[in-house]
Amino acid sequence: MRVDIRVCELAEQLRGVSYDKGEASSISRPGYLPVLRAGNITENGLDFDDLVFVPDKRISAKQKIRRNDVIIAASSGSLDVVGKAARALEDFEGGFGAFCKVLRPGPDVDPSYFAHFFRTRQYRKIVSSLAAGVNINNLRNEHLDEIKVPIPSPDEQRRLAGILDKAVALRVKRRAFLTQLDMLTRSIFLDMFGDPATNPKGWPVRRMEEVTQIISGATPRTSNREFWDGDINWVTPKELSALSGLYIHVTERRITQSGLRSCAATILPKGAVLFSSRAPIGHTAICGVPMATNQGFKSFVPTKGQLDSYFLLNWLRLRRPYLEALGSGATFKEVSKAVVARIPIAIPPAEYQVIFARTSKSIERLRVSCQVSASALETLLASLQQRAFRGEL
Repeated sequence: MRVDIRVCELAEQLRGVSYDKGEASSISRPGYLPVLRAGNITENGLDFDDLVFVPDKRISAKQKIRRNDVIIAASSGSLDVVGKAARALEDFEGGFGAFCKVLRPGPDVDPSYFAHFFRTRQYRKIVSSLAAGVNINNLRNEHLDEIKVPIPSPDEQRRLAGILDKAVALRVKRRAFLTQLDMLTRSIFLDMFGDPATNPKGWPVRRMEEVTQIISGATPRTSNREFWDGDINWVTPKELSALSGLYIHVTERRITQSGLRSCAATILPKGAVLFSSRAPIGHTAICGVPMATNQGFKSFVPTKGQLDSYFLLNWLRLRRPYLEALGSGATFKEVSKAVVARIPIAIPPAEYQVIFARTSKSIERLRVSCQVSASALETLLASLQQRAFRGEL
């Protein structure tokens, strides 16, 4: 038998820690304790990096995070952020900020089962309707208190929680493996070529304009329908920032030949390296098919026999902080074509670049395979969560 029970009957709700801006520190110091914020709540659970530290007197004993607490982002300018939730897997000698809330489950509910509810689509749908505000999205105390959770018998709660715990653990492992693959490519690059910032192996240095053709993007009038829904992929920096792999094959918008001619845009060949030169500066990818870009790009067509696309892509990613610092402008930061042309790049022998490209391609094929598997696992987990709280699992 299942009954819908309000959150306030299952858990105690706690308010976050308030402190003056001048009291906060980005580093630990004597007499200070860490505070978790909305950014520390992730799909993989709580992230204990990028903490803020406040005087310990600001955090009451009750506000220190305990094992099985559910930490929720309760206030944000983004509806995608508000309502995010993660379970504390162990006690934490620290608190949580005023823009967060904690639900501390009581003895009448399995804590793991309770926490899983706050990762379901059902919960996210409830939050989206409750939290929408004019300027900022907020979850008030009564919002959370009145949410109803389907509660089966204690034994059934434990059974369902066990299934969902295993599925989440698999997802975490798969994501960690994908991260390790990215680190492997970076490690191989540094081992073969050295740190591109210092060029310890003494490779000859050239300007970017000497080893690539640099192509600026352009945008036709968006109001002219004749320019859109064509057969040429058209990339924006926003689209590239959401990309998880090395290649981009398909874009949200497609442009026509007349649209390209109207703004004198150039079609980039397959293998060209995209570089977002407007904020956010430094997102990169390799063109999987011919495509064009908007004005937020300075893209590179490597000179054959001198520069390989895979080498250049990884060089750009390792040098992103340096490239971001090249941006200038009052309204928005941008790296001009003249600045891009003068960027110095150390060029190792072509045969070394070819070896790296082969290795990088092999890792990318494995990463794509794992990504497909990870996506399938995400779909499975979402399905299991829905079925568990509908009484269908």
